[in-house]
Amino acid sequence: MIPFEDLLWVGFYAALAALIVAGVALGLLYVLRGRSVATQLVVVGAATVLATISGILVISFMMLLNDHDRAVVLAVVTAAGLVAMAVSVLLGRRLVAANRVLVEAVRAGRFEPPEVRLPAELAELSRELDAAYQRLAEAHRREQALEASRRELVAWVSHDLRTPLAGLRAMAEALEDEVVADPETVHRYHSRIRVEVERLTEMVDDLFELSRIHAGALRLSRRRVGLADLVAEAVAGAEALARAKGVRLRGDVREGLPVQVDTAELGRALRNLVVNAIRHTPADGTVEIIGDVRDGRARVTVADACGGIPEDDLPRVFDVAFRGETARTPGGGAGLGLAIARGIVEAHAGEIGVANAGPGCRFEVHLPLLALTA
Repeated sequence: MIPFEDLLWVGFYAALAALIVAGVALGLLYVLRGRSVATQLVVVGAATVLATISGILVISFMMLLNDHDRAVVLAVVTAAGLVAMAVSVLLGRRLVAANRVLVEAVRAGRFEPPEVRLPAELAELSRELDAAYQRLAEAHRREQALEASRRELVAWVSHDLRTPLAGLRAMAEALEDEVVADPETVHRYHSRIRVEVERLTEMVDDLFELSRIHAGALRLSRRRVGLADLVAEAVAGAEALARAKGVRLRGDVREGLPVQVDTAELGRALRNLVVNAIRHTPADGTVEIIGDVRDGRARVTVADACGGIPEDDLPRVFDVAFRGETARTPGGGAGLGLAIARGIVEAHAGEIGVANAGPGCRFEVHLPLLALTA
């Protein structure tokens, strides 16, 4: 029976020897921190074996083991150590091989999760890489679409600016050279110049608004307002246009639908939708604006009698400068009205969509509905 005091000394010296080995191993791991995982696993395996052997040597020096027992124990520990080293090497090689598979998948340019079975940590890394590549691909697609829409916008705006500018220049030159002198023609030219200037001003305003939306610089001053009031203002602002074209304008909004919005910006979006519907509805047609609740959100529906939009064009109706067969934009401008409406609605955490329905199209705007308070 070994005295308890001797056991304490054995434990102390064995722990001291193990700490010395551990310190050396940690130093090596720090030096080799940039090397392969397999190399570091070999260091860990070797440190484990050496720590065990150092403990046995401590016991031998304290003469608690005879030569025979010491040889047996060292043989057993050495064999176990060799097995541990072999397992460490195999594990390291497996990790290196799995890492190489991930590296090759990343270098391929379009990451696809490897079909081989990976360790749990590397499998999680593979999933995260796949998700990151999906997000990058989606961002790249959005960037390409935005760049295409910008190029299209520049082309459309350049075209739309040339016509009124050419007319303005011709009328200004005629007035300057006194080619026209009778008061009636001069008055007509002045009126036409004013109209064209207003059109250009609206186009510049639309471009500025769209640039703010795309740059994320649209600042909303939200306040609580009834949806019926917003729709009533949009309808009132379009009544003159409806009467001039002979289009019937109907509005039906349920009272008591509060929303927290920027009244000026959202009013502009609704006005764009209503004016757009009127301009594409033939005389004696009807444009109907309905406000209600759908799936816990406020909904505004603008239905016209435009005859419908080709199914292939529906996904692009809200794209910048998209016109399709007929321009879906108020005033026949640069194709910005619906793009602006979508940007404003989405800035309010809402959604906007379009579908063919009945004699024409139905635009729907969904907005968060404030909870009613007693």
